[in-house]
Amino acid sequence: MADIINLFMQTWPGFLKAAWFTLRLTAVALVFGSVVGLIVAFMRLSKWRIISGLSQIYITMVRGTPLILQIYVLYWGMREIILLDRFWAGVIALAIHNGAYIAEIFRGAIQSIDKGQAEAARSLGMSLPLTMRRIILPQAFKRAIPPLGNQFIIGLKDSSLVGFIGYQELYMFSNSTAARTLLNLESYMIAGLYYLALVLIFTYIVHRLEQRLDVDNNHKGGVTHVEGTHGRGAQA
Repeated sequence: MADIINLFMQTWPGFLKAAWFTLRLTAVALVFGSVVGLIVAFMRLSKWRIISGLSQIYITMVRGTPLILQIYVLYWGMREIILLDRFWAGVIALAIHNGAYIAEIFRGAIQSIDKGQAEAARSLGMSLPLTMRRIILPQAFKRAIPPLGNQFIIGLKDSSLVGFIGYQELYMFSNSTAARTLLNLESYMIAGLYYLALVLIFTYIVHRLEQRLDVDNNHKGGVTHVEGTHGRGAQA
């Protein structure tokens, strides 16, 4: 225990910087991954078989191969074509990987909304994009928050794999600390504590967001007004 405390006191600036690198990498990757996921979800719901088929191929390929392989392909495999910075190679790999899972989350959330709501909105003269933006997506996003939160936490922990291409995030820094001090167990335990702290913060934010949206729903917004016109209530 004394070794862990001593090592923590000596290395906390480095671990804190590595935690910031981990957080930055994860945040940027998940923003891009969410955009990719939403686009692919719409492709999956397309009536055009070619577009739907392409999205299915993407999801199957990404989910069927390990993330570490995808990171290596982007960083080492693409070097003869394009030399990616370690950070951006990690961001793109994590965005592509998480995008496949997020796409299925968004697709499930959109399909869970009663089709009658879209039909009612269209009968009022709303275009399909306007119906999606004002009626379907706000409710679908709310329903998607719990699984999205889980996926974001998985993405945060998966970011440790980017350390294998040399990016100085938490895992990589704990690895170098262990090699330098020969305190392997202590170094990895400190890294574990940092990961645990980040996950707990992330979980708290998602929980608060869920609570906030429940409050907003109780006060009723524009979406409910349209639904109420046709006697359909949102069941989030």
